Amino acid sequence: MPTISMFFGIVIRMYNNNEHNPPYFHATYQGYHAVFNMDGDLTEGDMPRKQLKLIAAWTELHRDELLANWELAMSEQPLYKIDPLR
Repeated sequence: MPTISMFFGIVIRMYNNNEHNPPYFHATYQGYHAVFNMDGDLTEGDMPRKQLKLIAAWTELHRDELLANWELAMSEQPLYKIDPLR
């Protein structure tokens, strides 16, 4: 599962093997693992509150890029990196 971004100890990944809808991405942080939709909402797993807020902010800033990566993932294409939250 390719890493598409990293910030403040959070690693964002997305599979690129003919994914299924609805679009989503994975985030890990110090042993926590969670799945998020393209609105930055937690759909599965667990994540500390502070990191949830950071991931939601990052998602809002990069939603278009995430959706573009999702389209690449659907067709098993290489994904591109997305800028971290600064």
